[in-house]
Amino acid sequence: MKNYTITVNGTAYDVTVEEGGAGSVAAPAAPKKAAAPKAAAPAAAPKKAAAAGAGSVKIEAGAAGKVFKIEKKVGDAVKRGDAVITIEAMKMEIPIVAPQDGTVASIDCTVGDACEAGQVLATLN
Repeated sequence: MKNYTITVNGTAYDVTVEEGGAGSVAAPAAPKKAAAPKAAAPAAAPKKAAAAGAGSVKIEAGAAGKVFKIEKKVGDAVKRGDAVITIEAMKMEIPIVAPQDGTVASIDCTVGDACEAGQVLATLN
């Protein structure tokens, strides 16, 4: 028998696991008081509106994550494949690249913003 303490959503449970048995697991004991759960994340700030001259070519996030770095600024010329924004997802840095040559028309996020897959992060002209 092995004893473990497992924490689920801030509640700690003591469990006992039988080794080499028929795969049975003892029912968890009553939960014990765990450290106070982390404070809820502050509400996300409203997204910046696209610039008045926002471009017609969208640069979208390929995965859900967090904006890690903004590589280009409005007015910069970019070639197809140039990194415009870098997001962090699952501890990896993922460059979001320009789909074609153009000029950055708008940057629609800031460093630290959460983003969803398919969300427009920038536009090109």
